[in-house]
Formats: sequence, C-alpha cells, structure tokens
Amino acid sequence: MATLVNKFLNKRTYQIEFNGSNLESGIYFYRIQAGDFTDEKLMILLK
Repeated sequence: MATLVNKFLNKRTYQIEFNGSNLESGIYFYRIQAGDFTDEKLMILLK
C-alpha cells in the first residue's frame, strides 16, 4: 500500500505521478478520497 498525498490541498486540478517500478505486473486497486468524495478503480500494470 502507498499513500501519494496526505495533506490539505486548495481546490483546483492536480496531477500526481505514481512510480510502480517496484511492483510486479498485475491488477491493482486504487482509491481517491477528497472530502466526502471517494472513488475506487482498477489499475492494470504491464511490464
């Protein structure tokens, strides 16, 4: 598990990069939380 950002950010658009070079190819779940909003998605990592 990894936390990319865990702090208050002002309202605007952000781009966060995730380095998965230490992970194996596979299917991963990720979650985005902002205030009352939560969304979970699948990420497919192919090497």
